[in-house]
Formats: sequence, C-alpha cells, structure tokens
Amino acid sequence: MVVENRPGAGGTIGTEFVARAQPDGYTVLYASGGPMTIQPNLGLAKFNYDPLKSYIHVRGVSSANQILVATSAAPYSTLAEFVAYAKTNPGKVNFGSPGPGTAQHLAGEMFQAAAGIKLTHVPYKSGSSQMTDMMSGILDVSFDYLTVLRPLIDTGKVKVLGTTGTARLAALPDAPTVLEAGYPDAVSVGSTWVSVPAGTDPRIVGKLSEALAAVLADPGIVADLATNGQVSIADKGSAEMGPFIVEETARYKRVIESAGIAAH
Repeated sequence: MVVENRPGAGGTIGTEFVARAQPDGYTVLYASGGPMTIQPNLGLAKFNYDPLKSYIHVRGVSSANQILVATSAAPYSTLAEFVAYAKTNPGKVNFGSPGPGTAQHLAGEMFQAAAGIKLTHVPYKSGSSQMTDMMSGILDVSFDYLTVLRPLIDTGKVKVLGTTGTARLAALPDAPTVLEAGYPDAVSVGSTWVSVPAGTDPRIVGKLSEALAAVLADPGIVADLATNGQVSIADKGSAEMGPFIVEETARYKRVIESAGIAAH
C-alpha cells in the first residue's frame, strides 16, 4: 500500500484524481465528507466528479464529533455559560475555521443557528494559524477535531465546552454533547470511508470491503480510533453508503443556503 497525498481545494484535487483513475482496484480513495458532501453545495464553477456516480463507495471507516473549545481565559466554561454570554454580547464573540465552507465553519454556523446566538466567523488559510491565534486569545472559540486540539487541551491552552455529536467521546467523557445541551440541530459529525472509481469489478469491491471490515474490527484499531475521538462506521457497506452521502449532502445544503456561504 502506497499513500499518495494530493492535497488542495478542500480535498477535491485528490478526490477528482481517483474519479479519473483506472477502475482496477489499485487506486483507492480515502474519502471524506468535505469534498463529497460539502463542496458540491458551494457553487463551484468547475466540479469534475459526481459524489454518487463517479465512485463505488466500498465501506465506512470512521466518524468523529467536533469539539468546541474556548481560550483558557474565556469567562465561560460550559455550553450553557457560553450561550448565555453570546446572547448578551451578540456578534462580539468570534470563532475561527480553516476557511469558508469547511466542516469547522459549518459546525459554527449550525451551533449559532440552533442556539439562537450571533457569532463572528474568522476564516484562516490554514488550521495552524487558527490554532496559534486560539492560544494567544485573538480567537474566542473554535470548532475542530480531537486530533488537532488534543495538544492544546492537554496543556490547558484551551478549555473544552462540549462536542458536536450525539454521544460523548470516550476520550473526553466529561464533555457534554450539543444534543445533551438541547441543540439537536447543532449535531455535526465528520465521516470517512473508502471508495474506488465507478466501473470497478464487483469482485474487487467485495474483496476490499471484506478486508476493511476485518481491519476495522481489530481491537487495536478500535482503541486507536477511540483515543483520537473517532468511532468505527464499518457497519456501513456499499449499500448503506449511497443513502448516507445523499442525507449528509442535503443536511449541509440546508446549512450552507441558510448561512449564505459561498466558495472562496
């Protein structure tokens, strides 16, 4: 197995590359929601793949909640305190993201709409710059995944207010979810899966699917996912992935249209 990173354009470059690859089972996409369920809703002038028609989605891999963190000096330490503060200071609380239309941006838009508050979005060109400003107190809050935030949380440079999932993270058992806080419309979960180009032989798809299911059932992999704030979604095979992508795309479309977000 050779990993070939093709970053850029919110993940669409690598995603498009696999759509054009030979459907022989030797080019496999580690897919994610950004280029599959978010980017198609952003009105890009040129979009050279169809999330449903250009691929066979083999099997789900993982899902992860985002975490809402605040600067360590913030005058709020819980979701309830944060919402109360934001309501009395409309537009004065800012939140960062790696850019317009990213999953982190949409999580912020979903939360403020669900909670009835007004936040100011501050987009960055990179997540590293965003986190630097979080630590320095330039940003008030941010949404992101545990793999990014863990060093800041462990060193006390940010404090956790809650997570965007429906169930608490094993890695952060004390962090309440937005569902617990009474904001079901703020649930935001990022997912990954494995896909191959459309036209791949069903026998190859079946073999890849079986291998993925076996690997994702390994106790070591399950433990590693939990440590990084993720859970396996290996129960979603090819038959389940199509409807899942349709549902996620529709959900993000509602958020993007409501917030008036466009691609940049």
